[in-house]
Parts: sequence; structure tokens; C-alpha cells
Amino acid sequence: MRIPLLRIVPDDTKFDFMRFRRISFPLSAVLSIVAMLLYFFIGLNFGIDFVGGTLMEVQSKSGPANIAQMRTTLNGLGLGEVQLQQFGAPTDVLIRIQQQPGGDTAQQAAVAKVRAALGPDIDYRRVEVVGPRVSTELLAYGTIGLMAAILGILIYLWFRFEWQFALGAMVANIHDLVLTIGFMSIAQIDFDLTSIAALLTILGYSLNDTVVIYDRIREMLRRYKKMSMTDLLNISVNSTLSRSIITHVTVTLALLALLLFGGPAIHSFTATMMFGVVLVGTYTSIFIAAPILIYLGVGTTRLSEAKEKETAAKDDIPARFREPSAPGRR
Repeated sequence: MRIPLLRIVPDDTKFDFMRFRRISFPLSAVLSIVAMLLYFFIGLNFGIDFVGGTLMEVQSKSGPANIAQMRTTLNGLGLGEVQLQQFGAPTDVLIRIQQQPGGDTAQQAAVAKVRAALGPDIDYRRVEVVGPRVSTELLAYGTIGLMAAILGILIYLWFRFEWQFALGAMVANIHDLVLTIGFMSIAQIDFDLTSIAALLTILGYSLNDTVVIYDRIREMLRRYKKMSMTDLLNISVNSTLSRSIITHVTVTLALLALLLFGGPAIHSFTATMMFGVVLVGTYTSIFIAAPILIYLGVGTTRLSEAKEKETAAKDDIPARFREPSAPGRR
């Protein structure tokens, strides 16, 4: 007995994706400008990793934690900005203390004050202190890592395909990063080292999806010498549509499970991944990375060479064997 295969998308789809480029490009430009404005006027919610300070995970031993009372107690210690957030079980509280002037000694003194103020009914599960020098270096290295990844992608695709493909993929990747950073600004998700890992993962995922489409486009360019670039791109995207949707659905289910059940420790990572991979990466690969090749001139040389070969072939035919010219034409 033959078991029928599950088909989410039919094999012979004929969606005209390139028709939407007149909408997707202006839309992406507007969204990118809005994302940059959000970054400059609202900014990212930098975590302890990048601004320095103290992060404490505590657990109440005597039942649910009284966050209001804990907040009142800690605000009276003169430590500056202190944030308290309940996470996980009702007994678990996350405490963030801003960086204290005076170096590592001052940070340790702040931790000691918190321990003394909260008393013995609190269990300290995790205490992390990040100094200003370390946080500055982490931010600089994270930025350098992102820039190096984009440059490496550009160089790799330049050798793997052509410069137009490399430029198109780089524009698509920068588009993904800008929109994701805009999302993190408006949602005020903690921007820490896990966020850098999420951005690098989004770059890799979006690049993988883009390269699959680009490889099919290159194959079609070799196969169809006279087909218009718009039709060729539509065929290429449609032929990889089933693979893309199955991959995206699988990734979405995995990220959704992490987002719902993974806990607050990885919430910023999974939320960023969900937005960057599912909403932005999928859209970018189809509606930005592919149609941008039309404006970069991919395929024009191929069509010109095909036309020249056709003209040369006609010139080699003796005059008596050529088709008669239409009336009124010479």
C-alpha cells in the first residue's frame, strides 16, 4: 500500500511574486527608515552585558515573593536604578542594579547591601557582576562580529555567484538586521550577548534561504537563454517555494515552543529569532533578495549574447534561403 505524501504546496505553483516588487521595495524602505528612527529616538534596552552592573536571580523561601516590599527595601539603599521582575514561579525574582561608581569593589559592595537588606529568607541562585570595561569590550566585539559576518557573506557570494548576487544578498541581510533592531527597540527586549547570537543566526538563516533561491536562478539562467528576467525569477521562486515553506513551518514550530515554554532566560533570544526568521527572513528572501536582481542587471548580458548569436546565425544563411521580408519592410 502506497502512503500519499503530505504536500503543503502544490508542485506547479505559478504565483507572480515579481509583480509585488513595486509594493515590497517602497514598503521595506519605509519600514527601514522607521526602524532607524526607533533606534535613534528610543534606543535599545541594553542588558547588563553591555552597560555594566549587577544581575541577581533570587528565590523566596517563604512562599510567593512580595515584589512591592522588595522594591521599597532596595530603593532605600541608595544604589540608583533598581529593577525587579518576576519570572518563572511566583517565588522567583530577577533583580537588576545599575553600575555603581567605583569599579568592581563598588559592585560587590552593592551585592552585599542587597543580601543584608533582603535577609535570610531569600535564596540567591545567580549573581553576575559586569564591569564597565568588560561591557564596552563586549559591545565592540559584538558589533565587529556582525560587520565581519556581513563582509564574509559578501566575499563568499562574490566568488560563489556574481557580484550582483553578492550585493543583493548583502542588501537583504542588512534589511533583516535593520528591521530586527527596530523591533527590539520598540519592544524594548533586553539586548545582550544572546541578542548578538540571535542576529547572527538570523543572518545565517536568511542567507541560506537566499542562496537556495539564487542557486535555482543561476540554473535557470543557463537553461533559458531567451526568457525574460521577470518570468525566470518567478519560476525560480516558485520551484523552491515548497522547500522554503516546509523549512519555515518547522523552524516556526520549534521557536514557538521555545517562546512559550523556554522560560524568561531565553525569551529575548526566541522573540528576536521569531521576528527575524519567520516574519523578516521569509519575506526578504522572496520579495527583496530575488527581485533586486532585476535592478542590478542580472541576465541582461545573457539576453544580449543570445540576440547576437541569433543575428549572426541569420547572417550566415544564404539570401535565397532566408524568409521573405514582410510587406513594407526591408
